[in-house]
Amino acid sequence: MTDSLNAATGGEIFPPIDAIIPHRGTMLLLDAVCACSDESLSAEASVRADAWYADAQGAMPAWIGIELMAQAIAAHVGLLSMRAGEAARPGVLLGTRRFTALRDAFAAGAPLRVSVNELLRSDEGHGAYGCTIEQDGVLCAEATIKVYQPHDFQTFIEENSRA
Repeated sequence: MTDSLNAATGGEIFPPIDAIIPHRGTMLLLDAVCACSDESLSAEASVRADAWYADAQGAMPAWIGIELMAQAIAAHVGLLSMRAGEAARPGVLLGTRRFTALRDAFAAGAPLRVSVNELLRSDEGHGAYGCTIEQDGVLCAEATIKVYQPHDFQTFIEENSRA
């Protein structure tokens, strides 16, 4: 994929999405970053009719929107790390306090805009984001997503896999 360019925000060029987040293959749901600030990010995604999540009509069930939001959060954290000259550290999705889908599914071929806005960031690695998914400027889903980025991811995984 080529670099994405967002002329509407001054023409900032972002790296390809697979250079920003670790997702690969069929689990990479975002297409490109459109805009990014210290507190927010917006990204594009396309509903693929032949994807693993597609229903009989080729649509994406609305609940997959949580993963779209999580990947946009990962892109935000990744770009902030890149801008600081650091490697992005892995994180985990803790959950959502509220996920509201205003439709049951996103139609095959639908262009989606996923936006995330940082609500909370702690020195301990906890964060929360207000997230939305829009299609053609119409709100389709929204949520508050909670995330955690441990300072030592490997130790975090090892300690929590013993439970």
